[in-house]
Amino acid sequence: MTTGDASQIGGTKAPDVMVRRAIEADFPDLKRILSETFASTWQPEITAEAARRYLETDVGGRFVEEQGLNFLVATVEGGVAGLVSWQDDFIDALHVGTRHQRLGIGRALMMEAEKAIQGAGHAQVRLETDSFNQQSQGFYKALGYEERGRYPDLEWESDLTTVLFEKKF
Repeated sequence: MTTGDASQIGGTKAPDVMVRRAIEADFPDLKRILSETFASTWQPEITAEAARRYLETDVGGRFVEEQGLNFLVATVEGGVAGLVSWQDDFIDALHVGTRHQRLGIGRALMMEAEKAIQGAGHAQVRLETDSFNQQSQGFYKALGYEERGRYPDLEWESDLTTVLFEKKF
C-alpha cells in the first residue's frame, strides 16, 4: 500500500514503514503485539479479575483469528510492527509493538485507515480510548481528532472511563 521514507524523529532516523493488508503468516506477530500492549497499557489499569478473564479467554488471539485478515499491518524491515482495524467509520484497534512505539508507525497506520474509511464514503472517523491513556489521547489530538464524549467503560468491569474521539473529513 504505502511506504514511508526514513526521516528524523527526535534526532533518530525513523525506520522505513510499509503498510499492507495482513496475511495469515502475520498472525503470530499480531498476537504478540496485542499481548505486549495488553501487558503494558491495560493490565496495570484493570482489576486482577478482568485481566485473568482476558488472558484465560484469549481475547486478543481470538480477535486475530476472527478478524486478522481485515487488518492493515505496518512492517519495518520485513517484521510486523503494528496493526489497525476498523468497521465502517469506527477504528476499533490500533496497536504498535513496544519496541516500535514513537517511530511514526501508528501515524502511518492511521493515515491508511482514514483513507480507506473516507474512500468508503464516510464523512468522519471515530474511535475510543480510555481516560487513563494520556499517550493515546495526545496522539489522536495531534492527528486532528476531537473529544466528543466520555462514558463508563463496561468492557473491563474496572471503573474506567471511555473517551470518544471523532475526526471529520
